[in-house]
Amino acid sequence: MKKDTGWKSYLRDNSRYADIINAIGCAGKQLVKASDLTEADTEEKGKARDNLRRVVFGMNFAIIGIESQEEVDYKFPLRMLGYDVEQYQKEASAISKKVRKMKEVLESGEYLYGFRKTDRLHPQVTIVLYSGKEPWDGPRNLKDILDLTDIPIELQSMIQDYRIHIVDIRRMEGTDRFHTDVKHVFDMIRCSEDKQRLLALIMNDEYYKHMDEDALELVTLYTNSRELMEMQVVEGGKKDMCKAIRDLIEDSKAEGREENRLEVARNLLGIISDELIAEKVGLPLERVKELYTVA
Repeated sequence: MKKDTGWKSYLRDNSRYADIINAIGCAGKQLVKASDLTEADTEEKGKARDNLRRVVFGMNFAIIGIESQEEVDYKFPLRMLGYDVEQYQKEASAISKKVRKMKEVLESGEYLYGFRKTDRLHPQVTIVLYSGKEPWDGPRNLKDILDLTDIPIELQSMIQDYRIHIVDIRRMEGTDRFHTDVKHVFDMIRCSEDKQRLLALIMNDEYYKHMDEDALELVTLYTNSRELMEMQVVEGGKKDMCKAIRDLIEDSKAEGREENRLEVARNLLGIISDELIAEKVGLPLERVKELYTVA
């Protein structure tokens, strides 16, 4: 499974989608509920967007997309602008069809362009979840990719800009603003390159004893752990990552070969302290050091 496919599957859950909107788009305020979201048409010029929802706010609604991004795209604002323009054009075209069928008296311009003076489009917002290993060093607005050399300051002020909204998961300050397992998935991605932190996170948080399968599939793509991906479903359709780690260690002990036990510690937990490796795989500390030296 590719990471963009994993994100798409994970974000089908509207409670997670609403959680991201509240945490990122609404400054942590709990303004959006899962029941406020409905599917929106994601087809734009033959390309399906990752995720798009119609989100109700009182008597109004906005179209809010969540895009996953693994690599830096140095023309990214242009791509996001294209998405928004396409969506606005789609809504404007639907309005035009209705306007031209109306029997009410219209101004010539209203009939000609199929858009009345009182017509309004619904706002579009896109939140980008960036999970790349390197910090985002790409553009964050349209002007970042425009060559403004020698363009008069006076004229530059007339050039329209377009901002993009990047959430850099690996470098965000904290995840306490989230109220669903988005917090735990983000935490695992943030720790995925530090195996000692990742192990401590998994073994000290009750959530990882009852993970939803789509959440586990997504984080496995970042931890590169085949063993976790092959875990069996436990009670209630959940998966116990903590138990999986303990079982793998116990299985390696049962096999009897020191190299097998050390291999589990290396592949699953990463190269962490010799002391912790010795404790987890049941070998004397000096033997662990000796095996590492030989390897």
